[in-house]
Amino acid sequence: MIAFNYETPFSLSDEQKTSDWIKDCITKEEFELGEINYIFCDDDYLHKINVEFLQHDTLTDIISFDYSLGKLVNGDIFISVDRVKENAQEFNVPIEEELHRVIIHGVLHYMGYKDKTDDEKQMMRDKENTCLKTLNL
Repeated sequence: MIAFNYETPFSLSDEQKTSDWIKDCITKEEFELGEINYIFCDDDYLHKINVEFLQHDTLTDIISFDYSLGKLVNGDIFISVDRVKENAQEFNVPIEEELHRVIIHGVLHYMGYKDKTDDEKQMMRDKENTCLKTLNL
């Protein structure tokens, strides 16, 4: 089950399409969907979580809490809509594309993909791009 929650005046244009796309990306990686909660918020909301739970006094676009068990994907993904909009502008991509990149980024972490080293970052970006290609924005 995928749930979308909003802590800021924002909503996805098509929750069902996004949910189906996430499930498809999970299945293609030979994982199974458990429960994923997306919480869309603003910078202040996510900053508080970053400080309280991760002791990072910085802004970020996404924080994910992984509760996966083996191949069963579970977790809470907090996304700052403010950061997504700013990043889209900075990277000169449509907001919808950047939003979906961040949406799938958290799920890819749950499936074991990392982004600390340059090689890991490249693999993560490749997987994000593969998933984005299956979504008709």
